[in-house]
Amino acid sequence: MNDQMNVIWPKVTVIIVNWNGERFLDRCISALLAQTVVPHEILLVDNASSDGSLDLVRRFPAVRLLAQDRNLGFARGNNLAIEEATAESEWIALLNPDAFVEPRWLEALLLATRDYPAFEIFGSKLVAAADPAILDGAGDAYHVSGLVWRRGHGAPVTSVSEQEREAFSPCAAAALYRRSALVEAGGFDEDFFCYLEDLDLGFRLRLAGYRCLYVPASVAHHVGSGTTSGQHSDFAVYHGHRNLVWTYVKNMPWVLFWAFLPLHLAMNLVALMVFSCRGQGRTMLRAKRDALRGIPKMWWKRRSIQSSRITTVREIWRLMDKSIIPIGRINICNHRNKCRR
Repeated sequence: MNDQMNVIWPKVTVIIVNWNGERFLDRCISALLAQTVVPHEILLVDNASSDGSLDLVRRFPAVRLLAQDRNLGFARGNNLAIEEATAESEWIALLNPDAFVEPRWLEALLLATRDYPAFEIFGSKLVAAADPAILDGAGDAYHVSGLVWRRGHGAPVTSVSEQEREAFSPCAAAALYRRSALVEAGGFDEDFFCYLEDLDLGFRLRLAGYRCLYVPASVAHHVGSGTTSGQHSDFAVYHGHRNLVWTYVKNMPWVLFWAFLPLHLAMNLVALMVFSCRGQGRTMLRAKRDALRGIPKMWWKRRSIQSSRITTVREIWRLMDKSIIPIGRINICNHRNKCRR
């Protein structure tokens, strides 16, 4: 214990983006303040909540509140807080308001930065808040078709999920990023607004040569879809499936882009049929229509991303999921259960 007290920890700014998350915030912030390593700074961006979020946050003097007069979305909210973070913070930790961290959450992440200096991004183990024996996610997976899911989502916690390993990308419900890497990557893509923006950022960081480590000792209990209408809502389906296309268009290296474009198109067609059977065909059509309308802008972004790519195609291929896709995975892009609206 004495040795631990003498450790000089790097400074970390923790960022929470909230929208009507009053019923979660007390537990979320209290858990954050009870960390074995106290954050240097806690910033909470409130996206024009209409519940009692603002009054609740003001009860915590350690939290700096950035109250907005409109809903900026998760992407812009985080970018704003990153810009506002004190210059002393070398690391930026992201936390959802419906994620409740265990006491060693931040300490475990910072220890990983020391033990694994080749990595600049660190993802926590997410367990279901209702049942900690069930995984909510052990890092994000990216399939060659463009599908996205959290590894182990809904599965029992096993010895496999307790092993540190490289991940394609962290889930931003609870993750740690080297600040300089975030700045170099340009932060979150604000055109995404919400859903898959963390995977898009993780992909861009990966292309820029940064690596992500899954840290199972860093645990957060995650409610998921805490302040939205749920993972199957029209809002979630629309943003998830629109952004899925944009992520593929922006980030897939040329060889992989053309090689798997037929599979990507087929996956989108199957998704359209699946959601049509669920009564959400119009929402899916709108998502794909707007995705197509946005492709020129995404293609312009792609040129910059790919021209500065450092990581080899071989390395990207190694990290991608290449398994046969179960139909259930089609629903995956709206499992990003984050309080973002």
